[in-house]
Amino acid sequence: MVEARIGHPAPPLAIGEWLQGQPTQLADLAGRVVLVAVFQVNCPGCFLYCLPRAEDLHWRYQDHGLTVLGLTTAFEDFDKNTVGNLRLLLESGRVIGETEKLLKQHALLKGERLPYSLSFPVAMDRLAPQTLDNLEAEIDAFVGEQLPDFETRPPAARQAIRARLRAYFAQRPFRPETFERYRLQGTPSYLLIDRAGILRASRFGAYDELEADLTGLL
Repeated sequence: MVEARIGHPAPPLAIGEWLQGQPTQLADLAGRVVLVAVFQVNCPGCFLYCLPRAEDLHWRYQDHGLTVLGLTTAFEDFDKNTVGNLRLLLESGRVIGETEKLLKQHALLKGERLPYSLSFPVAMDRLAPQTLDNLEAEIDAFVGEQLPDFETRPPAARQAIRARLRAYFAQRPFRPETFERYRLQGTPSYLLIDRAGILRASRFGAYDELEADLTGLL
């Protein structure tokens, strides 16, 4: 599997299903700046911050060379982050789980629905069945990426961390392929790709400089 690296060509998105818009790959968008908004349907922060922002940028910059794509993924809560609930969102504006709970608390739903819709293409990440064949390699990759001080920790602490990671990875029914290919840390995340197909940013959570970075590429 080719992994994404900043400053290198963005690898293809692994798509399970397109639910809105025409099936599209990054290679089809050469000459345009691409923003991929990565979210989960059971992710309140995605609906509070990422998706309204992506929708706004789509409308303001689509005629200036920007393409926005929505990519729904699932790395947790597999019973809620489903194609069915994504379809419910896109077709009726209904949200579920923690998203619905928090938006209701903040009076941000219009009736039972989102006060905005998504106008850009949206796809579901490809979810591959979890196997135990490469479990230790997955743990090694996670430790190398997320725990740079791992080798300096006491042996007992390292063993305990690996045991927790082994239990976590083993219980997952699926592995989200694009999420892993781009080494994302969570949702919401943003992928920003320039007109030549080079990955310029991969950010998790707050990305205050997004519009400035995007307009600079445009």
